Amino acid sequence: RDGDLDAYAVLVARYTLRAHRAAWLLGAGEDADDVVQEAFVKAFRSLPKFRAGEPFAPWLLSIVANETKNLLRSRHRRTALVLRLSALEPGSATPDTPFDEAAASERRVRLLAAVNALPDRERQALVCRYFLDLSEAETAQVLRWPLGSVKSRTSRGLGRLLGLVVTEDQGRVFHG
Repeated sequence: RDGDLDAYAVLVARYTLRAHRAAWLLGAGEDADDVVQEAFVKAFRSLPKFRAGEPFAPWLLSIVANETKNLLRSRHRRTALVLRLSALEPGSATPDTPFDEAAASERRVRLLAAVNALPDRERQALVCRYFLDLSEAETAQVLRWPLGSVKSRTSRGLGRLLGLVVTEDQGRVFHG
């Protein structure tokens, strides 16, 4: 707690295997190393909040669990968006007919128009996270925003983007 890096290195050595096992079993899989690294960084930054006399392992493992939950949530959003985008990319699937090709092209144009219609900060967050495939931390660094701003703007942007795309699709069903 007094900033002794050697003492913290001892904690890292003592608890890394346990933290890695927890991350893996909680669903991080191949990303367990990244989860554990991020958890140790967050734990180090939060050491002043750690209550002296309390066991370190449960506190650290709760951070690992939260980081794993964040990873899974992010992975789910990214997978859903990648699936939607892959359906719109040229050459991602061979269209059965010229109509299918035209429909895929139209969906791609509508999605890009919807992304461009987002407020600047939400668009920037989504472009960094999903089009450039940057992590939340990398996005925060690139945009020079706090990590919490990246998370909230990404979430709002995805919600707004979904609303724009669904609203447009519903309008097409009723009017087109």
